Amino acid sequence: MMLFTQAQGLPVITAEEAEPLGRVEGLTIDAHTRSVACLRLSGAPKHAAAIGWNAIEGVGPDAVIVRSRTAVDAEQSTFPAHHEALGQRVLTESGTVHGTVKDIAFDRSTGQIRTLYTALGDISGDRVLGLGSYAVVVRTEPV
Repeated sequence: MMLFTQAQGLPVITAEEAEPLGRVEGLTIDAHTRSVACLRLSGAPKHAAAIGWNAIEGVGPDAVIVRSRTAVDAEQSTFPAHHEALGQRVLTESGTVHGTVKDIAFDRSTGQIRTLYTALGDISGDRVLGLGSYAVVVRTEPV
């Protein structure tokens, strides 16, 4: 497991060429799969401003490794729109406010969202329904 705040700022390096591509600026969530769709990079060439999760070889405490420069997905239009999740309000599908997102835990190998850490308690990643510019929407807990 890794937290979004731990991943931000990590250098992104190619495994084959040992070439730096930039630093992780943000992680884009695909709410449909409840996983990280891509990494947004700062300091990267324009064609590599976002890297799809499928191009990532590994995520460690010191760096993100991408297979090779050619594995970087240049087709960024297939990525979901980026909405910053950290600091975003959390609403249940019935409209109940559940604080704001403080951090998000994800699986380093699959990119699956495991836990949203909010100001009012933890929410399992499998409850995520959507993410937009206004809020993260989660399924209401079963009663």
